[in-house]
Amino acid sequence: MSTGAARGRRHSGSPLDILRIFAKLGVTCFGGPIAHIGYFRDEFVTRRQWLDEPAFADLVGLSQFLPGPASSQVGFSVGLMRGGYLGGLAAWLGFTLPSALALVLFAYGASALHGAAGEGLLHGLKLVAVAIVAQAVLGMARSLCPDRPRASIATLALGLMMVSPGSLSQIAVIALGAGAGLVLCRGTAQPISDNAAMPISRRMGVVFLALFGALLALAFAPARDGAFALFGAFYRCGALVFGGGHVVLPLLRDAVVASGWVSDSAFLAGYGAAQAVPGPLFTFAAYLGALANIPSSGPPGGAGGAVVALLAIFLPGLLVLMGTLPFWHALRGRADARAAMAGINAAVVGLLAAALYNPVFASAVHGGADFAVAAAGFVLLVVWRAPPLLVVLAGAAAGVGLGLAA
Repeated sequence: MSTGAARGRRHSGSPLDILRIFAKLGVTCFGGPIAHIGYFRDEFVTRRQWLDEPAFADLVGLSQFLPGPASSQVGFSVGLMRGGYLGGLAAWLGFTLPSALALVLFAYGASALHGAAGEGLLHGLKLVAVAIVAQAVLGMARSLCPDRPRASIATLALGLMMVSPGSLSQIAVIALGAGAGLVLCRGTAQPISDNAAMPISRRMGVVFLALFGALLALAFAPARDGAFALFGAFYRCGALVFGGGHVVLPLLRDAVVASGWVSDSAFLAGYGAAQAVPGPLFTFAAYLGALANIPSSGPPGGAGGAVVALLAIFLPGLLVLMGTLPFWHALRGRADARAAMAGINAAVVGLLAAALYNPVFASAVHGGADFAVAAAGFVLLVVWRAPPLLVVLAGAAAGVGLGLAA
């Protein structure tokens, strides 16, 4: 795409179009945050060309540094750059509401998937995630690791993550990638393209960061009212977790189970249901908010509690993202910053490759038949260029077949 064409596409997406596109992703994106990033790359870099590979990788790298749900932050950023603030809101709503609504229904007694067919369906979706992540790793490696220095950085990042997995290790690996890029990638880093617009000014960035800090201080203050106590507990969880996804579970359990708001059995049942729905795992907060019962002030649960908990857990990550983006966007235009970003992007490829093995591959592929299904999905995506939705449906059907045959 030419630069002129890219400029013409800036902020040209209507919020309704963005909502529609992200709603489709919200009902098809199974497999956790790493798989979500693979879906986003296929949709917005490969198919729609809303931003290029380096700009997308920059967003992925930034999301690893910040607290909050990484894939939701990437999706919100894509919507923000495409359609401004309303575009970002539409992206978040479309991607988040399907799984949040499903989990609230489960909290009200909707049955979970049981039996061989239900378990096979979930297993098939995990196998699709293997194919999706493998496609993303391959495509990003081709674009972001085309030479020896960057391929070496990616391989080193892969090795370090395999030896020492965890969210803190992710941050360390990205920092090492930046340092290696400054040393090894000064002659290879490409100029930053301008097709990723930034609708947030630096002044507004400071406002968002100040609001993030002020709400965090309030979240630690004692609260007698049930709704404020609920908001504070979930805001703390969203603000203090790095890596997103399953990393937030211990914080949530401490917030709602240890305090007596939700029983341990209900917490575990909801966590199981959260594995059965697409979209971000942070929507587990809606289930917990619907069930929350704060004895000292009466139950703020139900639909209102679900809304409070959902907004509270996502808000800190989105505020700190909007506060950081304008400074990140300006910094990445400098020559030394481009070299560092080249190293960071290569490290992100290594991170995704490590996640492809564990937990995506290791938790899904348990035998030859599983591997065959995952490989078939990969070929459909890469060679046949089949739509991801078709691959999701085919993988789910194959999983049901394997479950019934077992």
